[in-house]
This record gives sequence, C-alpha cells and structure tokens, in this order.
Amino acid sequence: MSIDLQELRGYISDMYSDVANYPRATFHFPTGRPLMEKLGYPSEVLDQIPEGAMESFAGVGYHFGLHPIEEGERVLDIGSGAGSDAFFAALSAGERGQVVGLDMTPKMLEKSRANLAASGLQNLTFEQGHAETLVAGAEPYDCIVSNGVINLTVDKSSVFESIAAALRPGGRLMFSDIVTGVELPESVRENCELWAECIGGAEQQDRYVRRIEAAGMKVESVLQNERYQFSEGSTADAARRFQIRSIRVLAYRA
Repeated sequence: MSIDLQELRGYISDMYSDVANYPRATFHFPTGRPLMEKLGYPSEVLDQIPEGAMESFAGVGYHFGLHPIEEGERVLDIGSGAGSDAFFAALSAGERGQVVGLDMTPKMLEKSRANLAASGLQNLTFEQGHAETLVAGAEPYDCIVSNGVINLTVDKSSVFESIAAALRPGGRLMFSDIVTGVELPESVRENCELWAECIGGAEQQDRYVRRIEAAGMKVESVLQNERYQFSEGSTADAARRFQIRSIRVLAYRA
C-alpha cells in the first residue's frame, strides 16, 4: 500500500472541519446527539454536555459501558473532536480527575475549546497532537479512550505502542472503532477519500486485535456495536460488501 500521509491527513482534516463547521450537513456517516442516544449514551449525562460538542459527534460506539470512568482518574481521549466523549469522561472523573482531549484538526480544537469555555469545567483540556506520538506527561494515564479514530491512522502498530507507553501498568484502553471482516483491495486502501469516510483505513478484525496484543496489552473483550450503521449510499454499500462494522474493545496494559 502506498498512501501519502500528509495528503491523507489533509483529507481527514477537511472532512472533520466540515463536521465542525456544518454539523447539520449530510455526511456518509451519522452524527449528533441522536446518534449518541442510539448508541446507548445515557440521556441524563448528555443533558450535562454542551450542545455544541454533541452536534459534531461522529463516533461509532458507546464504550463507556465496558468499564466506568472512576472518580479521580487521568483520562486521554484520542481524536476528541468537538469534545463529546472528553466531556463525558470529565463529568465521570470529577474534580479530582483530569481529562485531556487530543485532536489534529484545528477547527475541531477551536470548537472543543469554545465548548469548554462555556461549560466551566476545570478538569478538562484540549490539545493538538497525533495518536502515533502520545506524551504521557508527568504521570501516565489510568484510561485512554477513542471513538472511530484509530482506523484513520496509517501505522496502527505505532498507535497501539504509543497508547501502551502512555498508560500506567494495569491501565486500560477502552474504545470503539471500525474494522472489516475481509481484506480490503488496494484500490480502496489507497483512496484518501474512502479513508476519511472510515472505510479505506479499516483493518481486518483479527489482525487489528493482534496489533493491540503485540503492543503489550491484554484484550479482555471485543463486542460489535450493532446499533451503528453507515448512512445509505456508496459508503453503506462498501460496508456491506467488505463486512465493515463497528466494534468496542476493552484492553489492559500488562
């Protein structure tokens, strides 16, 4: 596979800048609070999250049900977008906790920081960065979460190694992502537009799970997000053809 990393990141940034700027537009994937409710996010928590964060939500699953975010935990949200999951984690971690949202798209960061300023939360920050090069800071994280983002990265082994290095021993990775049931043809994997639509970068599920384990983490559960579906059209057709699906995963650093 030959795909230009900077070109790909440009496509992804453009796509999610549109999600930030035009949240009510029609995309190849569902968005917004209705999607969050469909995936299983509890309404009583969503009522406490800024509407500006939820309107640009483009996740693919609800993984917080795998293990609760506990009071006082340090949490990193990779690909935090407009901030929905980061806000969810911050509300659960409480005043003694600390949550960092990490995203590479300037428009999403601008929106998430505006949402934060309006919320008054003191235990949440948003930073620019990439999943392949995480920095744990003075203390490692207790929990790392992500929602529909790792499939967008080219070097997934580096991503999982970076995650393992940023977690404390026994810390957990808890996330949702897109995988396939079969190998994708090169024509799909080399198409930047299909990557940005969460198709081109999706990896065959068994290989994907092995990458997590090879990075030094023990996978405890892999569950399919039955409630997630791509919007109708060419993307939905590709999802059916290549058995593309959403899963949620719980893994622990050894």
